[in-house]
Amino acid sequence: MGIKLLTKQNRSEMTKILITGATGNLGKSVIKHILKKTKAENIAVLVRNIEKGNDLKSQGIDVRVGDYTNYQLLVDAFKGIDKLYFISGSEFEGRSEQHKNVVNAAKEVGVKQVVYTSFLRKDETSASPISFVVADHIETEIWLKESGMNYTILKHNLYMDMLPLFIGDNVLETGVIYQPAGNGKAAFTLREDMAEIAAHLLTTEGHENKEYDITSDKAYSYRDIAAFISGITGKTIDYTSPSVEEFNRTMTEAGVPEMYIGLFAGFSLAMEKGELDETNSVIEQLIGRKATSVEDYLKTVY
Repeated sequence: MGIKLLTKQNRSEMTKILITGATGNLGKSVIKHILKKTKAENIAVLVRNIEKGNDLKSQGIDVRVGDYTNYQLLVDAFKGIDKLYFISGSEFEGRSEQHKNVVNAAKEVGVKQVVYTSFLRKDETSASPISFVVADHIETEIWLKESGMNYTILKHNLYMDMLPLFIGDNVLETGVIYQPAGNGKAAFTLREDMAEIAAHLLTTEGHENKEYDITSDKAYSYRDIAAFISGITGKTIDYTSPSVEEFNRTMTEAGVPEMYIGLFAGFSLAMEKGELDETNSVIEQLIGRKATSVEDYLKTVY
């Protein structure tokens, strides 16, 4: 009777990986990429509603029900998990307490490594125009580092996929991008690139207790983006940068919800202050290809 030796490869295939937010855009993309790297039986997902996970279950993926607000459900869902891909909560209100539940539940059941989707920033003080976004991330990173679990922190830059929302769905009719970002730039990063990186990190070793700034290799201003859309569509698109006061007033009069006005203004002011313009080659280093460019992305939209 022969003895089967555990190679590095089959040890990896025995690792049980759980992906939270499995029915969201990022979670679905991570699952798509990770299925190229490991068997479905090695993947578990967290969903709020079991019915929404039926298509994943049909692929042989272990579907578990949980909610960041319910600690006991998280404890039950995380049992037997080696690596946890922890997608940050999407709602700002109460997010800090939700994140604490996730970290504590993972620690209680002995999760070996947590890969957390944080946010890239330069200014960690309350003076930052995006402090309302990053404060919870800073707390969560501290909890992870103090937990005793291995961690990998992915500091994502601004989603490139958000650009159509920032630009406005009627930009081709108005001919104007209207954001109070001045001449500031952001290294917008495609969500699909982030998902491919996550799948790589979850299925390879050597990323324990590391932090990665997940950002593109080039930063762009709204003036650059206006020029790209003009070239793609043949329609002249201009960029106007109003004062924050004028922006808030105009958006309010247009019926835009207050929450979105604050979000748009905050990110634009962060761009103006240079908080989102960090570039690097981490994407190419990790997955062997360059980050998707804003121009290539805009071609798929316009």
